Amino acid sequence: MFNANRPARSDLPSTSQLLKSTGLAMIIASGLLVAVVLPAEYGVDPTRIGSVFGLTEMGRIKRQLAAEAEAEAATTASAPASEAASAPPAPVPTNAAQRSDELLVNLAPDEAAEIKLTMSAGATARYSWSSTGGKVNFDMHADRPGVKYHPYGKGSAKEAQGELKAAFDGKHGWFWRNRSGAPVTVILKTSGAYSQIKRVA
Repeated sequence: MFNANRPARSDLPSTSQLLKSTGLAMIIASGLLVAVVLPAEYGVDPTRIGSVFGLTEMGRIKRQLAAEAEAEAATTASAPASEAASAPPAPVPTNAAQRSDELLVNLAPDEAAEIKLTMSAGATARYSWSSTGGKVNFDMHADRPGVKYHPYGKGSAKEAQGELKAAFDGKHGWFWRNRSGAPVTVILKTSGAYSQIKRVA
């Protein structure tokens, strides 16, 4: 029924050969785990090979980003909807005069900073920011009593510009973190209806 010839028993690997191959594969897999996977995924580098190829730094950044995401999720979840609904809005002047500002924020590697505008609901402000070094991670968001985090957008860029429209009375602005590996300076320019601009972190 079948045209394929069955291999002779002598052509098949012996049990000892299979065991040797399995052992060799396990040794190679263990070596890759210690030398590549641990540094790249967890920032753990017992052999120091990961540091040579930049894998350890990549793993540390992954772990730090994961920790930041978990903290952000926990903060958002910690404010119950009923609390957010019943909380009084932050005291923000509704007649904020038009103003313009320019701030320089120096960030060492892995350092972060946060700038917030105090705005009334519906107020708008034009903005532009740029980094003199490499790209920086940014998170544009807002908060007020009862609302710990309201997202506007996030990503990684060297510059951005646009219009910020306040979703509610409160603090609205940007969080930057320098992941470039070298010092950078973020230059922020704003103009619009806000009563205060302040570095909060």
